[in-house]
Amino acid sequence: MLTTLAANQLVLDLPTDDADRLEDFLRSPANEAALDAVLHWPAWPAPALIVWGPAGSGRTHLARIWARRTGARLLDGSRLWAERPPYGLVGECRTCVVDDADRVRDDRALLHVYNLVAGQGGHLLLTASRPLADWGLELPDLVSRLRTAWSCRIDEPDDPLLAALLVKQLQDRQLAVSPGVIAYLSRHMERSFAAARRLVRELDRASLRARRPITMGLARAVLATLDEDEIEDRPEPARADMLNYPGAF
Repeated sequence: MLTTLAANQLVLDLPTDDADRLEDFLRSPANEAALDAVLHWPAWPAPALIVWGPAGSGRTHLARIWARRTGARLLDGSRLWAERPPYGLVGECRTCVVDDADRVRDDRALLHVYNLVAGQGGHLLLTASRPLADWGLELPDLVSRLRTAWSCRIDEPDDPLLAALLVKQLQDRQLAVSPGVIAYLSRHMERSFAAARRLVRELDRASLRARRPITMGLARAVLATLDEDEIEDRPEPARADMLNYPGAF
């Protein structure tokens, strides 16, 4: 199982915990094409690789793995715009990540980054939630360059990956859950990365409110009350501020 915010807040810091190590990445048929492409560097068929997929799918994890291996500069695409050119941020870096590249405010900024890195014979890794055709790019020069990029999609999780995601995210919260409960949850929950994240969050809240471990009964109650249309992907409250969970335990 495989498991700096600097000037102008455009550069992302690499975290120092173990969550972004290659061995912490959960490999499955849903993501193996993207993982293999990242690890295939430097023998990429194009200057750029685009890894896209749904929220929580591990595309940023892959980008950080690649950045550690290559010494790449990490840029936050949502904070990148042409009025503050990226020359000083990219400099002479021959490898660069643009995370959330589909959220870049100005095509010119992304074109500058591409030209700076590719012009040195380097490589870019771009992550996105959507395929290139849905980015809404308007600059013909940028579109033509990115159309030559190697593009890999991360699909929604298959059953083994979904179960592994639940186990890992529960372990990250120091929650022990039996294999039987994991199997039940993975069979009955919505099959998406976002749903797994919401479910684990609600299980943690429910366990704290009930002051007991996550049992089969508690898991059933959480699933029964977890309505994707009603429960927002909201920040977690302080544990001391939690109210009674609306399920019957």
